[in-house]
Amino acid sequence: MTIQERKNSLKNLGEFLSRFKRGEIQKKDDIPSNDIFFDALNQLINRAHEQNPWFTKENVLYALENWANALMPEKIDLWFEMEDFKENLQAKKVGVVMAGNIPLVGFHDFLCVLASGHNIKAKLSSNDKLLLPLLAKYLMYLNPAYKDKIEFVDGTLKHIDAIIATGSNNTARYFDYYFGKYPHIIRKSRNSVAVLTGKETSEELERLADDIMRYFGLGCRNVSKIFVPESYDFNPLFKALLKYKDLINYQKYANNYDYNKAVYLMSTDEHIRNSLIDNGLILLKLDSHYASPIGTLFYEYYKDINDVKKILEHDKNQIQAVVSRAPELENTLDFGQTQSPELWDYADRLNTIAFLNNLV
Repeated sequence: MTIQERKNSLKNLGEFLSRFKRGEIQKKDDIPSNDIFFDALNQLINRAHEQNPWFTKENVLYALENWANALMPEKIDLWFEMEDFKENLQAKKVGVVMAGNIPLVGFHDFLCVLASGHNIKAKLSSNDKLLLPLLAKYLMYLNPAYKDKIEFVDGTLKHIDAIIATGSNNTARYFDYYFGKYPHIIRKSRNSVAVLTGKETSEELERLADDIMRYFGLGCRNVSKIFVPESYDFNPLFKALLKYKDLINYQKYANNYDYNKAVYLMSTDEHIRNSLIDNGLILLKLDSHYASPIGTLFYEYYKDINDVKKILEHDKNQIQAVVSRAPELENTLDFGQTQSPELWDYADRLNTIAFLNNLV
């Protein structure tokens, strides 16, 4: 398959996904194969929530919106200009083990393998097994050559040449044991953080609320911890977070919030009880760790932002993204951008295309 064919397929896929927005799901006749796949995807959006209660219609559509935006024609052209995609490479079978914490979380690996010209053998998470196979069928309908390039596997991945696997720290050890002999990218647990100065505007804090609360905080790109200056006033942040106040009425989220609150309040550690801050929607817990449980946001005070810079550098292998506008920090994201990665924003800062290009 030529580079131009790959680009065209991705552009058509992006145009198809652009019909599915939170504000409006709109069917248009000028989209290739839209008449066949539009109703099917529309139905799966609702079924995804039935299959996984964390996949609300709002969050599934948000994921589709983001991917439609990432797959805009000019962005696809830029991506192919940025990376050294091969015209006539010897296609390898790349196994991809996908996580299922948020909708279509493994979609970027799927796109990278196909854009590079390789073949994919994908093992889906049981929590997210409906949407991607339909999008794969859409690509196959656009270009029948994809029928020989895409395979979904229920059991153990076998007969592969390389592996990309994403999971927890525990499953990463399993992946390394079984797949370590292959060229591989094995991703462990990571979390995102925000470094606040106390000078953020109300608009910036509202966008930070999106970084924290979108997908119920389940993604590795969700901000799970904030660094704040001593004597930080949490009230403006609490006000911004209340844009998500309706989440407390969602039973699964409320159960986690109530459970964690009970655990913290019954703790024998007086410091934990006294440092807990609660606004009725989310718990703020003083904690040096990064992975906060659902319904909880960790926080940590700092005196000098350069001390935070050293901490983040030391713990960089635990961190997916840093949100801040502090000038002392490098490679940060703007508020509200964590859940909207571009095609060239690779997980764990490992260039997936470079890895795929080096397979021989």
